[in-house]
Amino acid sequence: MMREQASRERQQFRQAFRAVAARNKHGKLIGVDMQGLAGETVSGELFQHYGFTSAPLPGAEYIAIPVGGNSKHTVVVASEDGRYRITLKDGEVALYTDEGDHVHLKRGRVVEVVTETLLVKAGTKVRFETPLLETTGDVKVDGNIKVDGEVADRTRTMQEDRELYNGHGHPNGPPPSPQQ
Repeated sequence: MMREQASRERQQFRQAFRAVAARNKHGKLIGVDMQGLAGETVSGELFQHYGFTSAPLPGAEYIAIPVGGNSKHTVVVASEDGRYRITLKDGEVALYTDEGDHVHLKRGRVVEVVTETLLVKAGTKVRFETPLLETTGDVKVDGNIKVDGEVADRTRTMQEDRELYNGHGHPNGPPPSPQQ
């Protein structure tokens, strides 16, 4: 008799389930409508780790937990969307979107960022501590450029240009003044 009663109680207690995202409700908390695998429609809340947030697209998959076994208080504790996931090697980590943007922490200590426009907003400064900074395209600067080292092009350095200028003279005239 106790076993039968316990069995009936368990049957009324909703277990964690897998669902497919239908749509999101945006606000301080992200509400989600989802379709359970048995075809039922369930609303819930998308729980996310502190400092990380996302808004999964319809068709993403969820692991949902009905708090207290009640589908009316369901929280989504994991979301996944294999349609857009990038391929990783063991030990790698990535953030990605459906548009193909990604930040990929690769093996060999390489971090790859892929996007159309990368905007960095820093109120004080951005500093790269590296022996070499390369770009494959043009560089446009709206402000001044200050260099503690040498500036060079394909022909010579600016210091070599100064030495040429300072050493030249005009017929029957003194070298340039002031010197550079």
